Amino acid sequence: MSKRPRTLWGSLAVAAVLSLAPSAGAFADTYWECVPFARLVSGIQIFGDAYTWWNQAVGHYAEGFQPKTGAVLCFKPTERMRLGHVAVVSEVLTDRVIQITHANWSPIDGSRGKIEKDVTLIDVSQVGDWSLVKVWYGPNRDMGGSTYPTYGFIYPDSQARVMASSGFGRVENTAIAMAHTAANQMAQAVRPGAGPMQILNQAADSTDRIAALIAAATRGDSPKN
Repeated sequence: MSKRPRTLWGSLAVAAVLSLAPSAGAFADTYWECVPFARLVSGIQIFGDAYTWWNQAVGHYAEGFQPKTGAVLCFKPTERMRLGHVAVVSEVLTDRVIQITHANWSPIDGSRGKIEKDVTLIDVSQVGDWSLVKVWYGPNRDMGGSTYPTYGFIYPDSQARVMASSGFGRVENTAIAMAHTAANQMAQAVRPGAGPMQILNQAADSTDRIAALIAAATRGDSPKN
């Protein structure tokens, strides 16, 4: 595939530079939970634990089982994820593959509470209704080994979309400002004289087995926990 999973610069650059430049330690204080981040980015005004969003949305927002850009995918609670999870659809790639933007999923440099933008999620349900999914896991640079049950998608209304445009702008502008400083520090630490974008792009593109995983999923291979 042409698009590769990318960690938001505000997470990738900060995580990398923390291991190389102690002076950047202040960036480690940034921590996002999935719920307030999804609410800010989607504009959907639901509060409370992630697993409660599905029932709370009834009568307030449309719900369904097909991904749409800007919709929130609501994960069911599991033994390891007791409060569920919510993630915002950033792009629909195929009838079984989407990209999501979410917070507090992969530990970045051993730290949780980070934002990941445009990472891959695959529908591995038997009937193609997105009731069971696999999610990109940052530390492995690969799809995670577990599958996750979901309720479905909550769709933003017109008011939510207006709120989302301003909300994500605030998040992204802050991340870009942080990343600019962090990336320059990282580039100089790793390779003096190299540009930060060159260093980060090489790191992001170093490994990518996502195409094979998607092919396996769309062939209907049984998902493995």
